[in-house]
Amino acid sequence: MAALAVAVGLSACSSPVEAGAAAVVGSERISASELNKNVDEFEAALEKAKIPANQLPMPPVQYVLFQMVNISQFSQIADKAGTKVTEGEIDQIINAQGGAATVEPKMLQQGVPPAFVRDWLRTSIAVTKLMQQFGGGTDQAAQQAGQQKLFDEAATVKVTYNPRYGTFDANQGTFVANNRFGKAPALPAAPQQ
Repeated sequence: MAALAVAVGLSACSSPVEAGAAAVVGSERISASELNKNVDEFEAALEKAKIPANQLPMPPVQYVLFQMVNISQFSQIADKAGTKVTEGEIDQIINAQGGAATVEPKMLQQGVPPAFVRDWLRTSIAVTKLMQQFGGGTDQAAQQAGQQKLFDEAATVKVTYNPRYGTFDANQGTFVANNRFGKAPALPAAPQQ
């Protein structure tokens, strides 16, 4: 599952987004309504699991959007490379982690709504396979070469976030305040009495 962490820093925002889109990933559009549906499911699952949203590294809407973008971006790269992941491989990961009842709460803490767990795992397995395929092996040098090639491939799948959800800073791997309306003016100091 850690392989998808490679995705942090690969997503960027640079141009206007289609109306009604939360993000555009390569040729795929993530609609605002799809995002809202997934955020609602995510927040309901957080509440059920008694996981406070303030324990997440970013607000739920941004966290879910980030994961949706990663799934789309790396699925497109895997499709282009002909990298396939079977349902059996996904089941193996779930079973190795203790089953769906154990995996889903872990995924919640990573911003993955329950309906996206299998897609996220499929993408994570594909990322691992891609790094091995691109690097030509499993030793450290091959892994680094594979990771660099994956970064290069990710750059070919352009990601544009709707500024409504914030500005994604690839260096920090998170959304930052976009200040698109400028800084608030400083209030005058209250007179001393």
